[in-house]
Amino acid sequence: MRTIRSRTAAAATAVVLAGLSLTACESDSDAASGGQSAARPESGAPSRPGGDTGGTGKADGQGSGSSGSGADSGSGSGQGASSGQGKGGGKTGGGAGANQGAGSGSSGACTGATVKTVVSNVKRPINHLLLTITNTGSRACYAYSAPLLGFDDDQSVTRIMEDSKPQSVVTVAPGRSAYAAIQLSGEPGGDTHGRTAQRLTVHFAPRNGSGSVGTPAKLTLPADTHKDDNAAVTYWQNSASDALTY
Repeated sequence: MRTIRSRTAAAATAVVLAGLSLTACESDSDAASGGQSAARPESGAPSRPGGDTGGTGKADGQGSGSSGSGADSGSGSGQGASSGQGKGGGKTGGGAGANQGAGSGSSGACTGATVKTVVSNVKRPINHLLLTITNTGSRACYAYSAPLLGFDDDQSVTRIMEDSKPQSVVTVAPGRSAYAAIQLSGEPGGDTHGRTAQRLTVHFAPRNGSGSVGTPAKLTLPADTHKDDNAAVTYWQNSASDALTY
């Protein structure tokens, strides 16, 4: 009877030990399976932290034309915009500069450096001289307004005959001439301070009509040229006959 109980107890103990061994084996198998699953990344997930950020930075860098990280590429893009604005401003300034030069008062004016100036006697009308300028340059110049005349040491320019103003500015092509008539005296009577003049200085008017421009012409007057305070000069004309009608 004691022998049967001992065998029964031994068999029960063996069953319990077998169950514990099986449980341990299953636990080890699950643990191994679970560790492998944790180590394997999910489908579509980045292989390392920050992988997406690195990729974006590289793309930005290529788009802006600069190298380096995404942060650097952003800085490069900002500098590029600033450079573009600077270039645009420079072009505008150049344009403005160009427009100002074209509008200057001396643009294309005939001067003593580009024309030959001659003063001569005429038979008719009496008490008149003829002033002639001939373009000696290689391009056309413009005889603006009227010649600005100074006899000897006069402190003011000779009066201009406003009724002689032509319809348009006289263009003097190379080798061509423009003309102005000088009236030496006006109606007789009164104290007009008549005198004999020896020298004549011819200044040239600019496009805007303010002051004079370029080199003046200095001439010796014909002998016995007599003038008074009523002397006057016409606007520049295309022909001598037009000038001498005044």
